[in-house]
Amino acid sequence: MGALHSYAVGVEWTGAGATGTVSYTAYSRDHDVLVEGRPPLAASSDPVFRGDPTRHSPEQLFVASLAQCHMLWFLHLAAQDGVVVVGYTDEAVGTMRVESAGAGQFTEVVLHPRVLVRQPASSEAPVTDARLRTLHERAHDHCFIARSVNFPVLLEPTPVTPTA
Repeated sequence: MGALHSYAVGVEWTGAGATGTVSYTAYSRDHDVLVEGRPPLAASSDPVFRGDPTRHSPEQLFVASLAQCHMLWFLHLAAQDGVVVVGYTDEAVGTMRVESAGAGQFTEVVLHPRVLVRQPASSEAPVTDARLRTLHERAHDHCFIARSVNFPVLLEPTPVTPTA
């Protein structure tokens, strides 16, 4: 059995106002996500669920965690493989279905990583889309969070972007 890691996160509701939950519309969904030693993360529910659109929603943070995990594994594996990454962005999109009774679940998340690489000297193997695709697949296989969900996390990488 491998090493066990524990992650402690606090959530503090800040939206009680003067009346609390006397009705569904009476309270704010605002809350802070608290991690020791870090600034609070202002959060709320999604605006469609009466949340504050200027704050992060749990759904956004969930999709972000999948994108972050993939990126961090990709960078690790690229470094091991001798691929010099000098830029990385992702425009991840999660799709969630909400049923008539209000319960819901994510049906998929699609990652759209865009990688900027430094092409090696002419004597070395070039960084190709196929080589990056293999690194993306390996990163996906290693991502702790993607391995923990029960829906597909799909990869649609942008073709390689070389830099001088």
